[in-house]
Amino acid sequence: MTTKVITDSCSDITQQEAKRLGITVIPAYVHFGEEVYRDGVDIDGDEFYAKLLTSTVHPSTAAPSPGDFAKAYEEAAREADEIVSVHVTKKHSAVYEAALVGKEIAEKKGCRIEVVDSRGVTVWQGLVAMAAVKAAEAGCNLQQVVTEVHATISRLRALALLDTLRYAVKGGRLSNTIFAIESRVNVKPLITLQDGEVRPAGLARTRRKGIDRLREFLRAAPRIEDLAIAYGTTPDEAQTLAEYALSLFPNVVPRIARLGPALGVHAGPGALATVLCQAR
Repeated sequence: MTTKVITDSCSDITQQEAKRLGITVIPAYVHFGEEVYRDGVDIDGDEFYAKLLTSTVHPSTAAPSPGDFAKAYEEAAREADEIVSVHVTKKHSAVYEAALVGKEIAEKKGCRIEVVDSRGVTVWQGLVAMAAVKAAEAGCNLQQVVTEVHATISRLRALALLDTLRYAVKGGRLSNTIFAIESRVNVKPLITLQDGEVRPAGLARTRRKGIDRLREFLRAAPRIEDLAIAYGTTPDEAQTLAEYALSLFPNVVPRIARLGPALGVHAGPGALATVLCQAR
């Protein structure tokens, strides 16, 4: 039995990476007023962040349609017997629900599909999708792949630094009151993932101190088997953090990814995130 892995662009797996890994990435949609873009297809990171900083209209995002999922599932079924579809946490997106409806459509044509809530965003979700690929390549059947995916989710930990909460407020994720407090005291917020929800993890007085917190997060980690770093507009910081992580864990090569438009809408420029997978 051949198992195919599908995910959405909130995973920040690029189309090039996806091709190498054999993953199908279904793009979410980004709206700048009347302009609509497919995340990672019609607009890349450079174009998105340039528009985010200059556009008079704050962008919004939309999940792929059930039809988008059904089409991808039907195409994948031509070369696979089973499909594992890994998606952004359902607590912050409608993507998971759209995938479930797409599954209902495609399964009527005889394809076995399991839709999985990664319980995370960006490279967290990406690591989950990659774990599914590894299990499938090892010859696991559909249920075994899903079991491995959930085992991976249980071992993931995350910490991210935002430069501002302005974009989360504009996108309706936080209240103006929280942003007003941040603006007055001029701090940098830290966030984490718990049970599929993005939650506050503290404040840093400066960006430098915020990055120090990310380093502390890495230093405090027990043995790890995987690590990923996501950045919005600061690739040098991501590379420096990856080099630091490599000094702590010489046998783990950090994956560096660009925080794409679907999540950059809410995180804003300057976001820097670390996700690690604890060893078994």
